[in-house]
Amino acid sequence: MTSNLGTEYVRTSGSIGFLQTGDIKEREAQEKIQKELRKTFRPEFINRIDEIITFSPLSLEQMSEIVDLQMAEIRERLHEHGLKVEITRAAREWLANIGYDPAFGARPLRRALQKHVESPLSVKLLSGEFHSGNTVIVDVADQEGQEVLVFLQPDDSTTVRAEEPVEA
Repeated sequence: MTSNLGTEYVRTSGSIGFLQTGDIKEREAQEKIQKELRKTFRPEFINRIDEIITFSPLSLEQMSEIVDLQMAEIRERLHEHGLKVEITRAAREWLANIGYDPAFGARPLRRALQKHVESPLSVKLLSGEFHSGNTVIVDVADQEGQEVLVFLQPDDSTTVRAEEPVEA
């Protein structure tokens, strides 16, 4: 289970990575987080928590790595339908930026991938735009002054624009 209780304090304390045990900032952060926990949750619930780990918000670099991890899951699911999916560095960075919110961790990134990659690719697969055996490259293109995701098929040089994201 994760919670964003105390996120504001950890973000403004300037801590980087996991807080070091015994560190003054770590003790202050733990005290503030404990106070927030007591204000938010009933004692019976808090008593069932084995351990509280305090960490700082994710960086954009870490978000790019998470894009790779989550794209691997998407790749695996689409592979079941015979579709190969690759992502360019530009698309990875675009998704990391779209899904970046230091206060909420990787959750917005998961929703961004669903909205901008999974759902549009699923619709295109179901509508017959992509077929089993196709390779699709997810990239970013400038269209009408706005960066958008596009789906390229390298075998026939077809570019399929990712239309309005599908709400998941």
